[in-house]
Formats: sequence, structure tokens, C-alpha cells
Amino acid sequence: MSGINRREFTTAALGLSALGTLGAPALFAATSGPMERKIPSSGETIPAIGVGTVRYGVDESAASRAPLVAALERFHSLGGRVVDTAPMYRTSETVLGDLIASLGIRNDLFIATKVDRDNRKASIEQMGSSLEKLRVDQVDLMQVHNLIGWEDNVPLVAEWKEAGKVRYTGITTHRQGQYAEMERIVKAHELDFIQINYSLEQRESAERMLPLAADRGVGVIVNRAFGGGRLFDAVGEQPLPEWAAEFDCSSWAQFMLKYVLAHPAVTVVIPGMTKARHVDDNLAAGQGRLPDASERRRMEAWFDAL
Repeated sequence: MSGINRREFTTAALGLSALGTLGAPALFAATSGPMERKIPSSGETIPAIGVGTVRYGVDESAASRAPLVAALERFHSLGGRVVDTAPMYRTSETVLGDLIASLGIRNDLFIATKVDRDNRKASIEQMGSSLEKLRVDQVDLMQVHNLIGWEDNVPLVAEWKEAGKVRYTGITTHRQGQYAEMERIVKAHELDFIQINYSLEQRESAERMLPLAADRGVGVIVNRAFGGGRLFDAVGEQPLPEWAAEFDCSSWAQFMLKYVLAHPAVTVVIPGMTKARHVDDNLAAGQGRLPDASERRRMEAWFDAL
């Protein structure tokens, strides 16, 4: 089989499957609809492929927003629900608030945002601003970004959950140097989610953090599944290995996402999608089956040999 790169992918390749509870990849059932997983702390199911919006921080012009409208509309039409944003992503919260309102899809989405202030007063102001920009009275998930001010912010976000302004609580990082501190926080506090980097290139979080989250019943949101774009640079224009077809993979984006999704601790992966064709490609990672443990090791060895 010859590979299909992201630019060449078409909607003809699109197909979605459903995923029930976390477990061994071999047990994942392929049915109609988006792949879903349970939030460990509540049992609520959400789609396993969401969208990260770090590149949604554009201006107000129609030209800047048109591709994002098309991408978000396509994401929603395919059953996508999880949208991850942050006030530090420039104007992303404001843009999302506008786009979600214009599309009339708020009730269908699971919206996650973040707080990164280092004192209680500033954090309260920032979280209030986020709700205003997103045009919501309650956010589904509030995360302490990169553990900034976590001593104040973890309890504060818990207070907001108790008050009904937040449904779930979490902490985030994309830095290996913060894993030890994140581990201490997860062991000391009741959290619903951690968000952490994990990819074929950056596998360190699978050594301790992902198992810890699974042991403590904490959901895992994966950022940087494409290594910040470095994985696409690494594979270049070469075709997919023929054996990728064995786990229903037809593009490099799917190869990378299926690797992440096959880890049993992962709840959601949030690749960026600013174009409708990227939505089609990324969500197709839910098609067919996921690689099993031996296939994941083969993927790692293949990537390490590049």
C-alpha cells in the first residue's frame, strides 16, 4: 500500500468507529459513530478525538475566520465534541465563543479551557473572563495550565466545581521537567483530568504519568500527538509502511494518532485542526481497529530508526 500524506488526504477515506470503556486495544469495538471513551471519575462518555485551538487566535476578519468556521462545522458534523482552548492562546477563546454561537452548537460541545495566573484574585478574574469570552455560564473542564500557581489554583478550580461553574478539574503540562511535580499533585489532590504530551517522539509520559492516571482514575488528555509538527518533518514525503494497513491506517496523521489512542490510559487526544480536510484526516484515526501492543512496539522501532 502506498502512503497518503496529509495534503493528499480526501474525505473518501473517512470512516469512524466507536470506543466504549478504556481497555486493551484488541477489545475496542468498531461500530458507527465517533470513537468514545469514558471519563473515569464520572463514567460520562466523550469522543476520543478532540480539537486543540492554539491556532484559533486570529483577528476578526472574515478571511481569517472562514477556514476555522469550516473546520469547526465539519468537526461537529462528524460527531466531534471536545474543544480545548486557553486564554493564553491569543484571541482563541473569543473566536471560539463567536464561532460556536454562530453555528449554534454550544450544547453539543465539551469545552475545556485553562487558568495560568499565580494568585487567587488574578485567577478568579481570568476564569471569569474565559467564561465571558466563551459565552458560557459553566465550562466543562478548567485546567491549571503548566502547573502555574497550582497551590492556589487547584483548590480554587475545585471550589468553582462545587459552585457549578466548572464540571471537571485538571492540570496540564507539555514539559517532561514538570512530570515529577505533576505526579505529586495527582497523588495529593482529587482531579478529573491531566493533560500531557505523548507521541511517537515523546514517550516519557507513558513511563509513570499515564499508569499513575489510570491507577487513580484520572482521565488523560494528550497534547502534541504530532510532536509540535516535528513528526511530519521526520517522516517527510515517504510512504506509510505497508503494515500500517493492518490496523486500518491510511495517512501519517492517523498513524500518529492511532499510536496515542491505543494506549489504554488515554481518554482524549486533541490535535490542532484549522482546515476541514485536517478534521477528516484526524477523525479517521477512529476508523477500524487500533494497533495492539506488539504493533505499537513495531511503530516505535520504525520511528526510532528514521
